[in-house]
Amino acid sequence: MTLLRAALTSPFKRGGGRPGAALPAERAIRPPAPVAPGPLAAYRRICGFPDTDELPLTYPHVLGFPLALRLMTARRFPLPVVGLVHTWIEITCHRAPHPADPLELTVYAEGLSPHRRGTEVTVVTEARRAGELIWESRSGYLSRHSTNTRRAASTSHDTSTRHTRHAPNASDVADAPDTAGTRTTSSGPTAAVPDVTGTADAPGPSVVAEWRLPADLGRRYGAVSGDRNPIHLYPLTARLLGFPRPIAHGMWTVARCLAEAPTSGTIRRVRADFRAPVPLPATVTYAADVTGFRLRGADRVHLTGTTDGPPGPPSAPAPATDGLP
Repeated sequence: MTLLRAALTSPFKRGGGRPGAALPAERAIRPPAPVAPGPLAAYRRICGFPDTDELPLTYPHVLGFPLALRLMTARRFPLPVVGLVHTWIEITCHRAPHPADPLELTVYAEGLSPHRRGTEVTVVTEARRAGELIWESRSGYLSRHSTNTRRAASTSHDTSTRHTRHAPNASDVADAPDTAGTRTTSSGPTAAVPDVTGTADAPGPSVVAEWRLPADLGRRYGAVSGDRNPIHLYPLTARLLGFPRPIAHGMWTVARCLAEAPTSGTIRRVRADFRAPVPLPATVTYAADVTGFRLRGADRVHLTGTTDGPPGPPSAPAPATDGLP
């Protein structure tokens, strides 16, 4: 019902949020409650997390998603939620939460930022146990629309000046339409990286595994996470929003990479940047070293991440799998 309402109201929200504009001050709060075991078990299975006495690092974000959706579908929220794409996320775990912990969740929008592909909003999720902040995340969500910045760049003949003024960053190509021969960049809130297109074969982490991602992965993860954004579901719904095929959820790719890390249980901080969409079905390679991880397809990098733990690869690459546990 929430997404249906969003679909009906989105045409009246044309990316009108302006950087620095006031966002609704409301905070969505879920009172303290333990984690439901059934949904948690389903999440562990689809992402590959083991059954331990700690919550997967990414799971509080999933618990907070209904609150985030409530905020972003409210009338006063300036951006249309249908078609929003996840561009980056930072997660910090101060104290590991457990399934039996009565977690109180708070979600709020922190600010709007200019993005060459449109406008980006930062959404904060916090988890508290007995009043103590034990887990938090910050996420960037992009509303794609035409901007003066893009028009000015397209008419500029001084490419060196253009790239100086609009330094590409790790969220530049996040979830942009994956059309042949087309690449887009933007200026956003993160540090510049040299690999703008995601196609350069620069040195990086060693390959750990190859995953074959099925066409229905978006629907399966959406059923578990509650994130049923149409860009993830079917070819038709994805095409209506500018994507030739449905794309994998960014949060599934992050979770799957973290679950694969040999030291996943010790990671307490992660920064992930979604460099390009993963069209479904797809075959991707997962690579990791002591500083982070990377997910890439045949011709581009889809995801890069850094962690505070050593997700080092085994001594030899693992055989290809379907990407799912």
